[in-house]
Amino acid sequence: MTGKILRLKDVKEMTGLSRSTIYAEIAKGNFPRQVKLTGTRSVGWYESAIAQWIESRERA
Repeated sequence: MTGKILRLKDVKEMTGLSRSTIYAEIAKGNFPRQVKLTGTRSVGWYESAIAQWIESRERA
């Protein structure tokens, strides 16, 4: 998967979910997993994966 990488702030704005909800849904396998960026604590999400997740929620 390629494309723009979103940071947590952007993912929260796009989805309307809180940080804790995002990580809880990742743990359940219901939300796209984050990708590691440079540095030991930097992560992000592919914009396309988040958009697909939102579309799947709209269809459900």
